[in-house]
Amino acid sequence: MTLGTLLVESGVLAPERLEEAVREQRRTGDRLEQVLIRMGFVHRSDLLRTFSERLHLPIVDLTESIPDAEVLRLLPPRVIFKLRCAPVARTGRTLRIATSDPTDLASFDELRIVTGHAIELVLADEEDLQKYIRQHYGVAGDTLDALGGARETADLERTSLDTDETAQAQEASVVRLVNDLLVEAVKERATDVHIEPYEHDLSIRYRVDGVLVDAGVPPTVRRFRNAIVSRLKIMANLNIAEKRRPQDGRITLRIKGHEHDLRVSVIPMLFGEGVVLRILSKGAVLTGLSDLGMPKGIETRWNTLIERPHGILLVTGPTGSGKSTTLYASLARIVTPEVKAITVEDPVEYHVAGVNQIQVSHQVGLDFAAGLRAILRHDPDIVMIGEIRDKETADAAVQASLTGHLVFSTLHTNDSAGAATRLLDMGVEPFLVASTVEGVLAQRLLRRVCVHCSERRPASATELPPSFGPAPEAGLVHAVGCRECRGTGYRGRVGIYELLTASEATRELVMTRASSGRIAEAALRSGDLALLRADAFEKVRAGTTTLDEALQTTRG
Repeated sequence: MTLGTLLVESGVLAPERLEEAVREQRRTGDRLEQVLIRMGFVHRSDLLRTFSERLHLPIVDLTESIPDAEVLRLLPPRVIFKLRCAPVARTGRTLRIATSDPTDLASFDELRIVTGHAIELVLADEEDLQKYIRQHYGVAGDTLDALGGARETADLERTSLDTDETAQAQEASVVRLVNDLLVEAVKERATDVHIEPYEHDLSIRYRVDGVLVDAGVPPTVRRFRNAIVSRLKIMANLNIAEKRRPQDGRITLRIKGHEHDLRVSVIPMLFGEGVVLRILSKGAVLTGLSDLGMPKGIETRWNTLIERPHGILLVTGPTGSGKSTTLYASLARIVTPEVKAITVEDPVEYHVAGVNQIQVSHQVGLDFAAGLRAILRHDPDIVMIGEIRDKETADAAVQASLTGHLVFSTLHTNDSAGAATRLLDMGVEPFLVASTVEGVLAQRLLRRVCVHCSERRPASATELPPSFGPAPEAGLVHAVGCRECRGTGYRGRVGIYELLTASEATRELVMTRASSGRIAEAALRSGDLALLRADAFEKVRAGTTTLDEALQTTRG
């Protein structure tokens, strides 16, 4: 009995909807259950319940299952990935197999032949099954199994400087292996992929919600580390024969209709070449300024600043703290047909309607300073520089501000008060910093507590820092961990903000080269500064994140 017939006879699916789904399946080539779920005709739980009732099969929770290693070895990974099922237990000569589609009878006949065991089917949620397979067989485990079976010796591990290495990197199995790693990274919402060689190992990790997590690849991946790096270098148009110097490149990846821009950095290490890929989604929807999570007071003051006709507005914070997102949202708020805005970025992360965006190209000498000098001749009203890194760029930004332009940029400082001293350290004159910088927004990203497993518990006064104030009556949220958040207790991130607006008092302190501490103290007294930790504590009171996360992110 086919899946469609089973669902129709069970009353879960209308016949006309089945016909529509079958037409869509023929068009896309996807599995019928995927089409039905994507079109909203059935839910995964409906499929499982129908299978269980009509075929009299039990449903198991794979998140609670811990299989024996010998049971896992009964089936090769390539069979597991091909048939989308996995062994969970063995009793005598009977092997219990978890599946999300028990209608594929030919596959289970194949399992009987491969294992020599009788097969007992149990049902599992498809997402849980995929996670179970990745956990126990690794990402791209089938590809690695095929590669390992095709060679008795690790010939892909050899290092050569001739065309053999290019041929190895372009073998179909290696291409698929790298693609599997990248697709999995996107699926897991990773912002970075770290590939690090060690003497007897290859570490592959994803940065998810700001924290590095193991990608879960099988240990055999170490045999193919040179082929993986060579394949990435070919994709990024880098020189695969050059292994002594750092190289930077870019890869454009298309996954399920969405384009992703991967910035590639390769550096030589003791036991090979290390690679880090930063993942940027070209098709990502721009976040509105009101959706960033700014406190109302800071958002109101920031909106006033970005509507000024001239001056410098800086967004500061460490790498990956959301500075670019804030700048894009600010530009999208104020750009109109009456306003001309030009940006110079490295790289262009998002495309903003109505904004002229320039990509930095160091190969031809187009850096931030050169780009800024050029775009001032294009009569802009608003200018955005990706980052102020040196005196030349800082001087150009100051001159642009003095000639009547509103300048946005980012700066790497720990807090908002440190921006002025950073510019002074670069060599900008104090009177120029004091007269041009109108406001500095510092930000960080806090991990959101997972809504599926978080718990509220009463908080005692002793566990709260003195600046937190009274404990909320409802208690504080705590991270627990579940399958939705990969056991971390957190899923997604939210911004926290600190805004320093320039006043006469702070300008005078800048003129005297006062320390960032003195500037912060004066701004706090006058009400011109709202601190990061204060916003973090507000997010804790609201139940958005945990106290531990707030203290960890704002320490120092």
